[in-house]
Amino acid sequence: MKYIEVGIGNTWIVRTETELADGSEYEQKGIIKPIILHSIYFRIWLGKIVFILDSREGLKRMKKPRHAFKIIFGLASYITEGDSRG
Repeated sequence: MKYIEVGIGNTWIVRTETELADGSEYEQKGIIKPIILHSIYFRIWLGKIVFILDSREGLKRMKKPRHAFKIIFGLASYITEGDSRG
């Protein structure tokens, strides 16, 4: 899955994070195309609690092991064969 995110709290204001089938992940600055929309989400991370409002999964609350502050709007996209680590 590929996550295109805009907001504060990440390394860059606009970034793309790609999660590969083997569980590894990497991030890149900017928007990496192509985008094949899976869902749209809004995430607020306050301390160790993360609230996610997702167009497919609804409202979720999660606990994370580290403290952070993030406000993110994102698009979840399917990965295509053309996606590669750049």
